Amino acid sequence: MPVRSPAVARPERALLVQQRSQTDDKTESLEELVLLAKSAGAQVCDSVTGVRRRPDPATFIGKGKLEELRGSVERHEGELVVFDHALTPVQERNLERALCCRVLDRTGLILDIFAQRAETREGKLQVELAQLRHLSTRLVRGWTHLERQKGGIGLRGPGETQLETDRRLIGQRIEHLRKRLQHVSVQRELRRKSRRKVPIPTICLVGYTNAGKSSLFNRLTGESVYAEDLLFATLDPTMRKLSLPNRREILLSDTVGFIRHLPHSLVQAFHSTLEEVSRASLVLHVVDSAVEDRDERIEEVNRVLEEIDAGDVPRLLVYNKVDLNPDLRARVESGGEGLASAVWVSARRGDGISGLTGALENLIFRDTRHECLRVPPQAARVRAFLFDKAVILSERFDNWGGCLLEVDIEAAQWGRLCRLAEFSMCSIVDGKSVAASV
Repeated sequence: MPVRSPAVARPERALLVQQRSQTDDKTESLEELVLLAKSAGAQVCDSVTGVRRRPDPATFIGKGKLEELRGSVERHEGELVVFDHALTPVQERNLERALCCRVLDRTGLILDIFAQRAETREGKLQVELAQLRHLSTRLVRGWTHLERQKGGIGLRGPGETQLETDRRLIGQRIEHLRKRLQHVSVQRELRRKSRRKVPIPTICLVGYTNAGKSSLFNRLTGESVYAEDLLFATLDPTMRKLSLPNRREILLSDTVGFIRHLPHSLVQAFHSTLEEVSRASLVLHVVDSAVEDRDERIEEVNRVLEEIDAGDVPRLLVYNKVDLNPDLRARVESGGEGLASAVWVSARRGDGISGLTGALENLIFRDTRHECLRVPPQAARVRAFLFDKAVILSERFDNWGGCLLEVDIEAAQWGRLCRLAEFSMCSIVDGKSVAASV
């Protein structure tokens, strides 16, 4: 008897709706909505666009567009209608009644994608919290078979009671999730403190979704983090150690991508995860150089960085995907003090990666001295200072009990070290500066 293959879930047939004013960019925004729908697993059958001075308070679109949309839904046997806007609960209810199918706004679509992508415990908690906060404003859609009228004897039906019960249960669940995320945030802070005891610089990759952050992360670290040509392909943050050409090490963190009109509830839910960005030594802002609206996307990412209190963190622009445009080439642009201000690379082919790592060295370690020190046995206090304030690259002992340390140390800390131990610099031996106690 032949073995049946498991049934594959058929993608939902979706229709997209976009209503804009005269100043909106119709093409780019609708293209982004198509990518969002495909990333959620929908099959886009048709799209309806229009121009209106202000949204209709009942259905968001006018009566004419509503009739056009109803005809398109019937013609394509649509199961889902996605609006590229934020809808009120009343608008969603009225649209579902008129179209006889599910209606989803932009926020609900993004939340659905996040729910599919979350893998870690913290990520799932954050997505559930954002979903419940979004759902708490839309309880008007439920219990349509019950009475909701208020005021007057005999008009208080069970629907009102049920809605109040739902609100209370959702509120209790939100409070429970918020406390659990606070506990996770405390654990994350403890891990940060343990990392700060070994002062290795942290660099965070940020950027518009689908700019190639995960591909660049894999290229730099040699990892195989999931990377796909989808919006929000990576949701949970990943951190790996990266060795630079001069053997210095840094921590590289890959974060969730940003997008236009990112729901504020999502930014709040993922605030504990994005705190890593605000405490980074450097932010690598990855930009898709192949898109025409890259300047607008840069501004959108900068706005979100300001919202998570990361606006003052030093930033390096990394223009990715230069291989998709024959007019672009991999290069390093220099800014003030001879330091890199922008790097053009191709994460897929590896073009410009060496220039990027060189730029990272200059930016991260520009105020750092690389020294080889000999600490005599009686200077244990100096050795403890070095392990506390410097990055120890290597340690070995000579035949007299002295400790030979190769360290990276900030210039200010080096001055304190010299005053503490009263070191005097000796002549260069084997290409390294050797310090000995006076």
